[in-house]
Amino acid sequence: MCLFRDMMSYFPEEVLEHVFDFLTSHRDRNAVSLVCKSWYSLERFSREKVFIGNCYAVNPERLIARFPRVRSLTLKGKPHFADFNLVPHDWGGDVYPWIEAMTKNGINLEELRLKRMLVSDESLELLAKSFPNFKSLVLVSCEGFTTDGLAAIASNCRFLRELDLQENEVDDRKGHWLSCFPDSCTSLVSLNFACLKGEVNVAALERLVARCHNLRSLRVNHAVPLEALQKILVKAPQLNDLGTGSFVHDPDSETSKKMKNTLENCKSVRSLSGFLDVNPHCLPAVYPICTDLTSLNLSYAPGIYSNELIKLICHCKKLERLWILDTIGDKGLGAVASTCKELQELRVFPSDLYGADNAAAVTEEGLVSISAGCPKLNSLLYFCQQMTNAALITVAKNCPNFIRFRLCTLNPVIPDAVTNLPLDEGFGAIVQSCKGLKRLSVSGRLTDQVFLYIGMYAEQLEMLSIAFAGDSDKGMLYVLNGCKKLKKLEIRDSPFGNAALLSDMGKYETMRSLWMSSCEVTYGACKTLAEKMPTLNVEIINEGEDQVEASSPDARHRVEKMYLYRTLVGPRRDAPDFVWTL
Repeated sequence: MCLFRDMMSYFPEEVLEHVFDFLTSHRDRNAVSLVCKSWYSLERFSREKVFIGNCYAVNPERLIARFPRVRSLTLKGKPHFADFNLVPHDWGGDVYPWIEAMTKNGINLEELRLKRMLVSDESLELLAKSFPNFKSLVLVSCEGFTTDGLAAIASNCRFLRELDLQENEVDDRKGHWLSCFPDSCTSLVSLNFACLKGEVNVAALERLVARCHNLRSLRVNHAVPLEALQKILVKAPQLNDLGTGSFVHDPDSETSKKMKNTLENCKSVRSLSGFLDVNPHCLPAVYPICTDLTSLNLSYAPGIYSNELIKLICHCKKLERLWILDTIGDKGLGAVASTCKELQELRVFPSDLYGADNAAAVTEEGLVSISAGCPKLNSLLYFCQQMTNAALITVAKNCPNFIRFRLCTLNPVIPDAVTNLPLDEGFGAIVQSCKGLKRLSVSGRLTDQVFLYIGMYAEQLEMLSIAFAGDSDKGMLYVLNGCKKLKKLEIRDSPFGNAALLSDMGKYETMRSLWMSSCEVTYGACKTLAEKMPTLNVEIINEGEDQVEASSPDARHRVEKMYLYRTLVGPRRDAPDFVWTL
C-alpha cells in the first residue's frame, strides 16, 4: 500500500481528482480520504455528493467545512420506526437550518434528497430562491409542507430536472401548483406527485408534459382521470416509467380503446405503477406494455384481486422488481414463480394491517413457490398470515443470495404453523445460507436461540429489526458481540434490559444508531451510558400518559423509548420538551 501511495503521489492533483471521480461509492470515498493528508485534502475539495444517514450526527456548518464544494446532499431524519408511528411527528429533523447554512456559505446546491425530514413551505421557498442551478428535489416520507411550497419550486427552479414526491404528508391547497411551471420550463426528466391527495390542474399538466421532450418518468395521482392520462401519453411516448392515476372506465368505451392504442405506442415503458382507483376490467389495456416491464408496483391498488392480478402477471415475463398486495394470494404468487424467472426483488404488503381478512393474506406456501421459481431473488419484504421453519429452510436453500430479508407475520408472536415451535431454526437457516445478508427483519415467536444464530453467521449484517422476540438479555448480547458490521439495530416490545445495553458500550461507536422501545431499559442505565460515552447522544422520548418530570426522574423508571446515535457535534439544540438528551 505504501509503494502504491508513493507512486500515486507523482501524479498531479488534477489527475488524481479525475481518478477519484470514478469512485461513486460513499464508502470508497471515505476510505480514500484516510490514506494520507494530501488525499484527504484532495478528496475534500473534489467530493460533490454527500450522504448523511442521520441529520443530527453532524451539523450543517461541519458539513460545509468538510466538503465546501458539495453539490448533491442526501439527508435522513427520523428513525426508521417512524414508519410504524413510533416516533412523534414533532420529534425534529427540520431541514431549514441546512438550507439556510448552505445559502449563507455560497454553496451551489443542485440536488437535495430528504427522507423522514420536516420540510416547511419556508424551507422550499428558500431552497427555490437561493440556488439558481438547482435541478433535483426528492422527498420521501417527509411532512410539514403544502402545495404552496411546491409552487415555489416550480416557479423559481428554472433548470429543474427531477421532482419526486414519495409517501409524503402534504397539505394540498388546490392543484394550481402545476400551473406555476413557467412556459420556459422544458428540462423535466422525472415528475412524481402520486402521493398528493388533492385535485390537479390537468390542462397545466398536459402542457408541461408536452414541452418537456426529455421526460422519462411520470407518476400522477388519483385525480388524473383515464381520458386525461391518455392525452398525456400521446404527447410523451418516450416515457420509461409510468405511474397511472385513476384507471376507471367502461372497458368497452372509446376512451379505453384509445388508451390501449396509445399504450401500444409507448414502447419504452419498463416500469409501471399506480392504479390508485381502478376498474379491474380495464387492465387488458396495459397488456401491450407488460411484455417488456422490469418493474411493477401495485402496492397501492387494492381494487385488483387475485384473478385479475394473475392475468396481468402472466404477461410480465421480464419482471425484476414486483411490489404487490397480499390480495394476490398464494395462488397468485405461484403464477409469479412460474412466469417471472428474472425476479430479484419482491415486496408483499398487507391489504389489512390488522389481519381481519385472513383469506387475503399469503402464507408460507406462496413464499416457497417464489423461492423455487425465482432463483435470482435477493431482496424480500413479506407480510404473511403464517410461517413455518420448514418453509424458511427451503427458501434459504433455494435463494442463498439474499441481501435483504424482511419477514413480518401479521400476528407478531405466532409460532410455526405446523409444529407450534418457535421459528428460530428457520431464521437460523436464512442467516447460515445467505452469506451476503445486510438487512434482516425477524418476526413470529422467537427465542434467544435465533439471536445466537444471527451473531454467529450474519457476518455482513448492517441493519437488524426485532419486534416481540427473545427471552433475556442474552439475545441482544449475541447480536452485539457477533455482528461486527452492524450499523443500525432497532428493537421494540422485547425483554432486553440494562445488562444488554451496558455490556459492550464501545460497540455503539461503530454503529450509526440503536432504537429501543417497550423494552426493559431504565433511566439510570441510559444516564450511565451517556456519561461514559460522550460521543453518543442518548435521547429518551418521554410522552403520553406516563410522562415523567425531567427535573427528578427515578433511576429505576422504565424508559418507553430510547434512541441512541453517534454524533460529532454533541446534543442537538432543537429537541422538544418531551425529548431528553442525556
